[in-house]
Amino acid sequence: MKGTVRYLAGIAGQSGYGSKSTADQVTQDYSSSLHPNLTAIVTVMCLGATSGIGAETARVLAKRGVRVVIPARDLRKAAQVKKNIQKEHPEAEIIVLEIDLTSFASIRKFCTEFLSLDIPLNILINNAGKFSQKLEFSEDKFEMTFATNYLGHFLLTELLLEKMIETARQTGVQGRIVNVSSVIHTWVKKDNFSFNRMLQPKHYNATQAYAQSKLANIMHTKELAKQMKAIDANVTINAVHPGIVKTGIIRDHKGIITGMLNQHINIVKTVASFYSLFFIASKLLKTTSQGASTTCYVALSSKTEGVTGRYFADCNESRCSMLANDDSEAHKLWKQTRALVYKRLRVQLRP
Repeated sequence: MKGTVRYLAGIAGQSGYGSKSTADQVTQDYSSSLHPNLTAIVTVMCLGATSGIGAETARVLAKRGVRVVIPARDLRKAAQVKKNIQKEHPEAEIIVLEIDLTSFASIRKFCTEFLSLDIPLNILINNAGKFSQKLEFSEDKFEMTFATNYLGHFLLTELLLEKMIETARQTGVQGRIVNVSSVIHTWVKKDNFSFNRMLQPKHYNATQAYAQSKLANIMHTKELAKQMKAIDANVTINAVHPGIVKTGIIRDHKGIITGMLNQHINIVKTVASFYSLFFIASKLLKTTSQGASTTCYVALSSKTEGVTGRYFADCNESRCSMLANDDSEAHKLWKQTRALVYKRLRVQLRP
């Protein structure tokens, strides 16, 4: 009950921000203090040229003087995102490159193209997400939601990590990786978290597949944070829950939206009338800028300097599930994923 009240009221947490804070608000003090020539990669789905957390994240980072690289499957819509940002901020440097996060070959090609630009890489925001209503498979023959949300971002991160470590070493500026996850990861039970079944499920449940992919994002975060500490790399990685956001993609997430709303609504059913529930439900939905705030906060805030392997919601550190905190399961997932990638691409990944 207490958490729901804080969420509805937008009460600030330890960071000074809460559920109602916008991406502009949480970064407004950083334009003058940020290191010059920062470069960020923000993956976007480009479902709409002016909507989406990824587009808003790119806009706000560009507004704060960060060079932004937008990898996207739909270059036309990504170009519109670039146009919209530069219309508001003519000096913004935006680079659009093609990528299909469901394709290992496309991800490898993107990384080759990006690295050929010979620019630094300070921030990597693995934001793009997919919710496949029916069972579909990627060109690599993996379930589409898992392939996009987890496998694609895993490979992208692996292929760019050395560049991030090198940039941090040369500039002295800490590299930051942000994995956009979801509170829905808490719905996954250990018995349902099987790597092979997630790759090629026999019985498909769209919401479960989405939840599993988001749990995998957090496990990736936890494991990679440990690895970066072990080699004393100046790179942090954290996971964030953006909240339930009012974007076009909400139509594809009806099962998730209903369930997440019910988690809050059930708490207040005993004290609220039927009509009040609809009012509360509407208040639980965030604007796009509110949804992008936690990502931008973790990516830019001086308060998150040195913080790694954590999970954030509403711009504050939050608790994730016991399974998400299981180090052995996270390491097992990383080993399985790495072996799969090597088998398919025959590329030499990090030791």
